[in-house]
Amino acid sequence: MTETAGHNSKEQIKAFVERVERLEEEKKAAADDIREVYQEVKGNGFDTKALRRVVALRKQDREKLKEHQAILETYLDALGMDWLL
Repeated sequence: MTETAGHNSKEQIKAFVERVERLEEEKKAAADDIREVYQEVKGNGFDTKALRRVVALRKQDREKLKEHQAILETYLDALGMDWLL
């Protein structure tokens, strides 16, 4: 490897590391912002567990969610727990 190629590799590695570090900082900032929103949710009298569940459900594929819900309903019905539906 030539000296120039080695220098370029070092610069690339440094740039990659700095990008990852910057993204990690952004990820932490986003997590802090999300935490603040949930504190606001709680402060306004809403149930944070329910809201987290709604957020998780919205991330899921609609068809897979419908399929999962149908299976859950079948199982609850089989156990006589259809009152949960």
